[in-house]
Amino acid sequence: MKLKEICHSRTGDKGDISNISLIPWNESDYELIKEKVTAEKVKDYFSEICRGKVTRYEVDGICALNFVMEEALGGGVLRSLAMDKHGKALSMALLEMEI
Repeated sequence: MKLKEICHSRTGDKGDISNISLIPWNESDYELIKEKVTAEKVKDYFSEICRGKVTRYEVDGICALNFVMEEALGGGVLRSLAMDKHGKALSMALLEMEI
């Protein structure tokens, strides 16, 4: 199944760092995404754009995962030549991941 079937997501940025949240629609799916969506899998999934480290933070109080991807925005908003300099589309891209 794709993550979009059980989750929604938001994206933020600071410089060349993209911050992607992953939130299941139902709290009962939280343990599944914690097991299946690791920092390593996200790093591999975004290997074409993410040149740095990916760190996963578990936000158990609200049943969410937060991924911080370093060196993922082509140098940041002011330096990048990318169409989506802020990386807002990355949340939708993550939701396409198969688990």
